[in-house]
Amino acid sequence: MYSYLLQKTKNKILQIINTIPYVRYQAELNYQAEVEKYIPHLASISKNDQEIVEKIRQEGVFITSLADLGIASTPKFIQAAQNLIPQIPTSASEDNQEFVIHASSQQIMAYPIIFLWGLEKRLINIIENFFGLPVAYHGVYFRRDIANKLEKGSRVWHIDKEARKILKIIVYLHDIDESQGPFQYIHPALSSEISKSLRYKSGYICDQIMQKVTHCSNYKSCIGLAGTVVFAATHSIFHRGKIPVTSDRFSIFFDYTPRLKEHSFYSASSLQDKDLALLAKNLPEAQKKCIFR
Repeated sequence: MYSYLLQKTKNKILQIINTIPYVRYQAELNYQAEVEKYIPHLASISKNDQEIVEKIRQEGVFITSLADLGIASTPKFIQAAQNLIPQIPTSASEDNQEFVIHASSQQIMAYPIIFLWGLEKRLINIIENFFGLPVAYHGVYFRRDIANKLEKGSRVWHIDKEARKILKIIVYLHDIDESQGPFQYIHPALSSEISKSLRYKSGYICDQIMQKVTHCSNYKSCIGLAGTVVFAATHSIFHRGKIPVTSDRFSIFFDYTPRLKEHSFYSASSLQDKDLALLAKNLPEAQKKCIFR
């Protein structure tokens, strides 16, 4: 725990240093040099998957479905997720400021396919081509977002700053419309303008302030049926989870960054090292490298 807190503090300091224009400029040059060097090693992907990569670059988000992705392990993944849903409590404590409940590491380890689905080769290859670099997989977060009126944490507008580039894959476990807490975002170009207008460095921007700099018609909601999959480049877009009103929202988040420690400020994986070692036991070397970066 002490080493985790120390690393977290160190990463916060590095994030602050990285906001200095000269430091950020040099870091960007170094990052692009690494991308150029890695081009010959990029995984080959299909034309359809290249279109996914391009749409994420242009829009910041790409929406598809588990059915359209057609990944072989998906039926087992869906079954495991459905089995886990009723095991997530409506509350983890008596704290009435609570807005999300996460599955515990023990619950994830009971259904390892949920973690392992995020390492599927097709997904990793798409993400690698988006980053232009090898992929670091930071784990899975099985969420129950509570239907209440709390506007805090990930329900508030923000841009992720834990790495030079970040991609999240979000899977909806039930039908989600505007009243059930869809993932919302603002187009990358407009997000950049808003960042400059607000002199945004990091942290959260409440909706009241956001509506002073842009109209709510610029908010884009990712609605869809159960099995909807959202690829989101959360380093480039203001985003939030809209507050669910009519029912709790169940979803799964998978987190990825480039495998460059000097460009990543993540503190730890979603699981402990002993659990990762157990899950990685029979994995191919390429997938192990995504976990043990």
